[in-house]
Amino acid sequence: MTPYYEDGALTIYHGDCREILPTLEPVGLLLADPPYGHGDRWSGGTWAADPMYAEAKVWDAAPVDLDLLTQAIALADTSIIWGGNYYALPPSRCWLAWDKASKMATMADFELAWTSRDAPSKSMRLGRNPDGKRSHPTQKPLALITWCIQWAGGEGAILDPFMGSGTTLRAAKNLGRRAIGIELSEKYCEIAATRMAQGVLF
Repeated sequence: MTPYYEDGALTIYHGDCREILPTLEPVGLLLADPPYGHGDRWSGGTWAADPMYAEAKVWDAAPVDLDLLTQAIALADTSIIWGGNYYALPPSRCWLAWDKASKMATMADFELAWTSRDAPSKSMRLGRNPDGKRSHPTQKPLALITWCIQWAGGEGAILDPFMGSGTTLRAAKNLGRRAIGIELSEKYCEIAATRMAQGVLF
């Protein structure tokens, strides 16, 4: 498949990861944030009126197939899956947690990531939107994703099969790592490609 964007270290594919994953070589790290299956459970105050969140109710209506996540995990030396608690993944001896410094009555106070590691569980306390207005409704903070990559270590490529607005690839670029992102929505592929073209961000 022809990449939507490529710069030598980073590659973005616009398409369905179910079709693209079988074509990829093994990677060092799978860092994924798949749909959690919240759908109509999305609620909130004025922020929920943003059309971006209406979109989320559609693509976040159900979790992705567990077989698809298992296929992605098999490609990687180490795997980190945000929202892993919404999936029947194998028991993990190491979870990562994002403790959201800013609490909201209608939203989760923290999020969990399943990992394939046998290591002590770790947490990071960070605000919800330290990077400013989100480009994607479930966009993770750049500092959080950077922390994940540094925690995982390794030198191989990083794979994000549910790329969204490209935060995983942006963090990889800042750290000088190779990365591959896959995204079904062309709108978010365009946003991600724009972020990749920018200089180093911290």
